[in-house]
Amino acid sequence: MELSPSAHQDTFTRDHLPPGEQWPVLEFTLPELQYPDRLNAAEALIDDTAAAMGADRTALLTPDGERWSYGLLLERSNQVARVLAEDLGVVPGNRVMLRAPNNPWLVACWLGVLKAGAVVVTTMPALRAGEIGTLMELTRPTAVLCDHRFLDDMRAAAGEVPVVPVGGDDDGDLTVLSAAKPASFTNVQTAADDVALLGPTSGTTGTPKITMHFHRDILANADTFARHILQPVADDVFAGSPPLAFTFGLGGLVVFPLRFGASALLTERTTPAQLAELSRQAGATVLFTAPTAYRAIIKEGLADLLRPLRMAVSAGEHLPEATWREVKKETGLELVNGIGSTEMLHVFISAAGSDIRPGATGRTVPGFRATILGPDDEEVAPGEIGRLAVIGPTGCRYLDDPRQENYVVNGWNVTGDTFRQDADGYFYYQARSDDMIVSSGYNIGAPEVEAALNQHPDVLESAVIGRPDPERGSIVLAFVVLRENVPPGDAKAVELQDFVKQVIAPYKYPRAISFVDELPRNPSGKLQHFKLREIVETAQA
Repeated sequence: MELSPSAHQDTFTRDHLPPGEQWPVLEFTLPELQYPDRLNAAEALIDDTAAAMGADRTALLTPDGERWSYGLLLERSNQVARVLAEDLGVVPGNRVMLRAPNNPWLVACWLGVLKAGAVVVTTMPALRAGEIGTLMELTRPTAVLCDHRFLDDMRAAAGEVPVVPVGGDDDGDLTVLSAAKPASFTNVQTAADDVALLGPTSGTTGTPKITMHFHRDILANADTFARHILQPVADDVFAGSPPLAFTFGLGGLVVFPLRFGASALLTERTTPAQLAELSRQAGATVLFTAPTAYRAIIKEGLADLLRPLRMAVSAGEHLPEATWREVKKETGLELVNGIGSTEMLHVFISAAGSDIRPGATGRTVPGFRATILGPDDEEVAPGEIGRLAVIGPTGCRYLDDPRQENYVVNGWNVTGDTFRQDADGYFYYQARSDDMIVSSGYNIGAPEVEAALNQHPDVLESAVIGRPDPERGSIVLAFVVLRENVPPGDAKAVELQDFVKQVIAPYKYPRAISFVDELPRNPSGKLQHFKLREIVETAQA
C-alpha cells in the first residue's frame, strides 16, 4: 500500500513497518472513516472537541475530586508538547515512553506526545526493569515521562535515555516544567498514516510483539465500535478498570470520551467493589471491565451500584452466558460483549441492546467484516468451528517481527481465537486456539468448563488447561480459587466435578482439580493460561 508523505523526521517507524505483501487488507467502508491525508489524532480529540463542545466542559475526573476541563487538558497537553520539543529535543517520529497509572497527567502526556508528532509507547507501572528494558530495546525511545512514584525501575532500564518525573514538585518535574510554558502549541501536521503509537501485546510468552498504529487508526476505533455500538453522548461519564497502557483501556477511557465530548473517571488501582462504588459516586454511565469483575461485584452483593449505568461493557476475556444472565438478573443490565485485539486496536465484533444474543459475542461491528477459516485457510460453512479472521479499517502491523506472517493470512487478520458463526452472522466463542483441549478425541473448550465451575457458589474463579495424559492424549485440569473459609480437599474436588457434569456434557468435566489461592493474571486482569501450563510442564519434567 502506498503511504502518504510522512511528517516524521525520525523515520524509525516507517522503516520498520512490515513488507507490503505481509499487510492485511484494509477497508474504509463507512463515510466517517474517510479521513484527510493530514491528520493528528490528538488535535482531533482535544483541540477540535474543546472548540466544538466548549472549554469548560468536564473531560477528566478522579476519585479524590480532581476535575480537568477540556480547556485545562488542552493547555496542559500543549505545555507537555512544548517541553518535549523545546527542552528534550524531541522531533517528529521520535518515540516517547510513558509510565504511569491511570490519571489525568498520563492523558496530558499521551496527547502531548502526539501533538509533537512523536510516537507514544505507554507502559505499565507494574513492569520491572528487565521487562521495561526489553520494550526500550524494541521501541528505542528518545525520552521517557514517568510518574514520580515509579522512577527506580525506569531509571535502571533507561540507561542514557532521559527520564523526566511526572507528578512531583522537584524543579525537573514535568508538572513544574510545563507550568513555565505558554499554553499554546502548533500541532505537527502528521500524515493520517504516520505511526502514532506502539502497543506491546500482553499475555504471551517470549519477546513481546509491538503493534504499530496510525493516527487514523486511533480515530477509527471510536468511529466504529464506540459510534455504532456504544453510541456515546456528551453527558456520558466513562469509567473502567483497564490500564491506559492497553488499547482496551485507551479506547474506553481516553479516545471514546474525548471523541464525543464526554468525560472519564480515571482510577489508579481498584478492586471490583471499589470500582463499582467510585463509578456510582462519579455518576458513571458507561463502564468497561472484565467478566471476572462483574461476577465479583455481584457476589459481594453490590449489584445495586451498577443499576444506574446506561451501558456496561465486558471485554478482555470471554464472557460466559451464565455471567451475562446473572448480571441481567441482578442489575437489569445487558452486558455488551465484544472481542478485540491489540493488533486491531479495539473491539471489532460486538452487539448491544436488542441485537444481543446471550451466549454470542455478537456480529461484526460496522466497518469490519469477519469469517471463520478452516485448516486449509479457506472459509467454512456456518456452524463449523475454525479460526476467527477479520478485515476492517485497522489491521496488524508488527514492528519488525517475523510473526507478522502468522497473524495475516491471505489478507485476513487471524486472531488466534476459535469461533463458530451461525447463519445469522453471530459469532460464538469456543476458546483461544491454544486453549482447545483434545481429550480422547473430544474437543473441549476451556472457557466452557471454566464457566461451569464458576457457577458453583463456592468458586470465586477458575482456570482450565489441558494436561498431557498417556491414555487420553490430554485431560482437563482445573485450577480453582474457593471462597474464603471454604476448605479445599478431595471431597470438594469430587463435589465440583459432579456439579460440572450436571451443567455441561459429562465428558467435559475436569478430571483433575488443583486448589490455589490466586490465578496468574497480567496487569489488565487477563488470565495467563500459559503460566499454568508452565507449572504443569515443570512438574512433569
